[in-house]
Amino acid sequence: MNETLKTLRERRSVRRYRPEQIKTEELEAILDAGTWAPSAMGKQSAVMVVVQDRETIQEMSKLNAEIQGAPGTDPFYGAPTVVVVLAEGANAVPDGSLVMGNLMNAAWSLGVASCWINRARELFERPEGKALLRKWGLPEDLQGIGNCILGYADGAIPAPKARKEGYIVRV
Repeated sequence: MNETLKTLRERRSVRRYRPEQIKTEELEAILDAGTWAPSAMGKQSAVMVVVQDRETIQEMSKLNAEIQGAPGTDPFYGAPTVVVVLAEGANAVPDGSLVMGNLMNAAWSLGVASCWINRARELFERPEGKALLRKWGLPEDLQGIGNCILGYADGAIPAPKARKEGYIVRV
């Protein structure tokens, strides 16, 4: 089977990570893949913020857990790297979503586990999220699309779920 199609079939969301940081070469290859995601009219509205500082990750995880209604949990599952995807404009969500997909598929192809963590929109609408944007030197009107957590899986990779009936409709 073609390697790209194999990656698309085998990639899984991982929710348990070893503490060691991913290799710089792997991170750079993953980020490069994100830059090649399709975007509306080629405008490349998305921005990727790489967070590897444990304190910032813990702060974002705490806020994410509060938004989720599950304070005291770690929605980032101990991942040592978070790539926050933000975007702007009318096509922010599709542009940023394509970046997220490229990040996760590239990571899997390199042996790095990932998971899309929701609630980025809500986090970056809050004052604490706006403060992070200012700290990072980014405009406050960027919309949070997703948090791509990255790391090495700690334990078994989840089995795939069966594909649903009616996924494809031919007309």
